[in-house]
Amino acid sequence: MSDATDGVASDRNPAGSQRPISHSPDTQVISLTGVNMFDPRLRMAGLALLLATASTVAKAQNARPAPDQAGVARLTAQYVKREVSIPMRDGTKLFTAIYVPRDSSKAVPILLMRTPYSVAPYGATAYPAQLGPFPDIDKEGWIFVNQDVRGRYMSEGYHQFMTPNRGPNRKTGDVDESTDTYDTIEWILKNVHHHNGRVGTWGNSAPGFFVTAGMIDAHPAHKFAYPSAPMVDWWMGDDRHMNGLFKLSQTYNFMRNFDQPRNGLITQYPAGPASGTTDGYAWHLAMGAFSNYGPGPLQNRVAFWDSITVHADYDAFWQARAIWKHAKNITPAVLLVGGWYDVEDPYGMLRLNQSMQADSRSTKQMFVVGPWSHGGWNRADFPTFGAFTNGSPTGKFFRDSIGMPAFRCLLKDDCGNFQFGGALMFEAGTNQWKRFEAWPPKQARQRTLYLREQGRVAFEAPKSAGAAGIDRYVSDPTKPVPYTMGTTFGFNAQYPTEDQRFASRRPDVLVYRSDVLTEDLTVAGPLSALLHIASTGTDADFVVKVIDQYPNDAAPEFEGGPRLDAYERLVRPGVARARWRKGYTRSVPLVANTADTIRVPLDDVMHTFKKGHRIVVHVQSSWYPAVDRNPQRFVPNIYKAKDSDFQSATMTIYRTAARASHLSLTVMP
Repeated sequence: MSDATDGVASDRNPAGSQRPISHSPDTQVISLTGVNMFDPRLRMAGLALLLATASTVAKAQNARPAPDQAGVARLTAQYVKREVSIPMRDGTKLFTAIYVPRDSSKAVPILLMRTPYSVAPYGATAYPAQLGPFPDIDKEGWIFVNQDVRGRYMSEGYHQFMTPNRGPNRKTGDVDESTDTYDTIEWILKNVHHHNGRVGTWGNSAPGFFVTAGMIDAHPAHKFAYPSAPMVDWWMGDDRHMNGLFKLSQTYNFMRNFDQPRNGLITQYPAGPASGTTDGYAWHLAMGAFSNYGPGPLQNRVAFWDSITVHADYDAFWQARAIWKHAKNITPAVLLVGGWYDVEDPYGMLRLNQSMQADSRSTKQMFVVGPWSHGGWNRADFPTFGAFTNGSPTGKFFRDSIGMPAFRCLLKDDCGNFQFGGALMFEAGTNQWKRFEAWPPKQARQRTLYLREQGRVAFEAPKSAGAAGIDRYVSDPTKPVPYTMGTTFGFNAQYPTEDQRFASRRPDVLVYRSDVLTEDLTVAGPLSALLHIASTGTDADFVVKVIDQYPNDAAPEFEGGPRLDAYERLVRPGVARARWRKGYTRSVPLVANTADTIRVPLDDVMHTFKKGHRIVVHVQSSWYPAVDRNPQRFVPNIYKAKDSDFQSATMTIYRTAARASHLSLTVMP
């Protein structure tokens, strides 16, 4: 979802501004193309002072800057705008802005975008500066339709987060996002002229969820779907959780604004509480337990926060909202796109691709993943990311070579030499695009990387036994390991490639390094870790990070970039909570001081560890405030833990022949 991340904007405001929709006025912005590394400020402010600061109100939620007037003038000259309220099958009316080209001499496709973020600007004579997913796509002279989804802004009804799809149990009169998309398309076809009978849907992040829902049981005229960084499961991954662990800074920053109560049909939501600081680490730490947020800064006004509190496990509430389960027998062609460095919705693209590969094999589909942050490929060029070059303007390459050609081919039969299908993946490390028949590549093979003695990792299994085969560290929830060096209240969008030496130097982070690689090693697909563990507590979190350590003499990769001497580049993190080691649907405590096992999933990667580099693995028990802290004392519902439940615990990692902790890597031959 469009959380307030720092860096390249998360979603395009229909009004034409390039900014995160929920970017709050008190969020520090960190440029993606520069390198801004700061030591974390661990100061502790008084809780009462922070609550008082948080109770101050920003001037306007998601205040909209004025759109570029040249763009507004161009669209005004090219399009006629019409505002309507389209009735759904249950009688609910959804507010819709329709832009029809003034040149009606030819039949053109329809592009539909359904959003919870507003179709502003409102008013028949008020125009945005851009229409559609890409700059200049509105110059094609197509029909653009933007709609406020049910229960948001000027649309009637009740808004549900991740609306459950009723699927085969749908009865006459039942509604969900699939039926709302269908009904909208049906109305547009009958009431808008000069179209060619083909509809394409598009949207990034939350709008990407609505695209995904709309391509299920699709209207016959729905020929092409472009889910960009779609949300598909808010518990397993994407915005709200990561394998069940609560994404604290991201979710708080988003929900405090987005989920404010609505009183009737409105064009602007009331403001949420401001934080008054850029130091999210200190602010959240001073807030204490999760149970303090609702009655504290949120003032019990954020309904979905309360829903999260009640549904700690992966229960029916969350499973009903897992839209990927319904991605079966999809009839529109699908262009699924995501970014390797997306800090908001990295899970959705991967899980949706997996579902469609299994349950919708006859669908014409293409999967693209590049070196991008959340949705940035739709508008930014991305010649670099953080401290690293991408070798070329990769965002522009996508739009010019894949995005626009796909829309033209599938909505107008204007294909030329464009070939739609397969998987196109950017390989970090070598900065090359690789095309495969499907993802993960069929030729990839599994290799096992073991945690070894003396802080090593190796592909050879350990032979140690007894005390010689264990490592220990103390996890103190009052001093959690930060996820970033940056100081930010939102979410540092650079962290996916950030230098991890700040964490390597902490005593509560175990560090394992390979020997210097004598040849390139390309990881292409999913990763996971299997840890043999024990704890003096009855609950615990385990964070595993896979890192690419550069040589001691590594030079800058682009003009003005930093030196990369011994830089520890984050490749992929993963998290797991011990209470769900036996399954995500129920919480089970650890038995203190007793050996156990836990699997830590890590999302897919396409990364080459080059000759002369090292593979580094971190193991730790906090990653704050990217995810919430574990009290390390089992509480049946972790969200109801009190400040008094938090305790230090000693963690044991086994690396013996009998209990060999290891990582499973998917590597290219």
